[in-house]
Amino acid sequence: MEYRNLPGTGLRVSELCLGTMTFGEQTDEREAHAQLDCAVAHGVNFVDTAEMYPVPPGPKTYSRTESIVGNWLARQPRDKLVVATKVAGPGRDRPWVRGGETAFSKKNIRWAVDDSLKRLRTDFVDLYQLHWPERNVAMFGTMRYDATKEKPATPILEQIEAMDELVRAGKIRHYGLSNETSWGVCEFARLAKVHGLPPPVTIQNAYSLVNRTFEWDLAEACHRESVALLAYSPLAMGVLAGKYLGGAKPEGARLAVFPSFGERYQRALVKEATAEYVRVARDAGLPPEAMALAYVRSRPFVAATILGARTLAQLEANLATRAITLGADVLAAIEAVNARYPSPSAGL
Repeated sequence: MEYRNLPGTGLRVSELCLGTMTFGEQTDEREAHAQLDCAVAHGVNFVDTAEMYPVPPGPKTYSRTESIVGNWLARQPRDKLVVATKVAGPGRDRPWVRGGETAFSKKNIRWAVDDSLKRLRTDFVDLYQLHWPERNVAMFGTMRYDATKEKPATPILEQIEAMDELVRAGKIRHYGLSNETSWGVCEFARLAKVHGLPPPVTIQNAYSLVNRTFEWDLAEACHRESVALLAYSPLAMGVLAGKYLGGAKPEGARLAVFPSFGERYQRALVKEATAEYVRVARDAGLPPEAMALAYVRSRPFVAATILGARTLAQLEANLATRAITLGADVLAAIEAVNARYPSPSAGL
């Protein structure tokens, strides 16, 4: 396992991070703990969760994932692990999240982190992330910014001040962004500099063979502001494994169980592009998911690739791909497909 330093921090994270979005919904606690044990045994020291998990979110499952991770974390040497979680922001009506108090005010962020620490059974989290922007942005598969949807939002400076207070209180070590835009990254960084406050150190956005929008302008913004990408959905919710080709719906698979949850990965052009990527992988003698993960892992702006698995067998297969390096011919073939199907699942 390779390890990488998150810029501006003392955090050294494994290049593969265990995502926990399925824990408590498709993956029960026993299986979840087996995945955590397996990941650590393979050298993974980075675990990512969120108060909103598992997803799709709902009042009966809200925060269950953090509790499952916390029950495992309580038995681990805390100083050997990098634990990340996220505070949920406003959006759809979700009264079960702090009684609907989801604006990123100082009060709500303090409230959220205290609840997460209790569930995680730890005194601090290494990385605390704003799960999505509070302001109006194009995200979760939406491709166009719509100024007519502007709405009141907590000032970004107040959000940074809240994170600074948590750092000084010892409740978090660093903070990051998620599902963020280039303007957002630059504004967080600018305000932090102007006011002598800590800047964000990471951004967790979707990045895969069928969504390379990060490369357009976010890559430059993050490079100049020393913000590292934590790439989620590197397999596009399993689509890039090729298991949905030809209209297949494997029993228990995420998009078979929750067909409306990953709509951006079910577009016609995504299916066409996936078929081409599967062909490239098979011509190279590689499992399609191995090629997809190896590609994301190889990008210089990716600090960690987040693996999400429903079963232990899936996780073991994905962990085994870390030894794969793509040759120039495979990379050229990938670029040829991308030229025909540029980011068909585009959207933050």
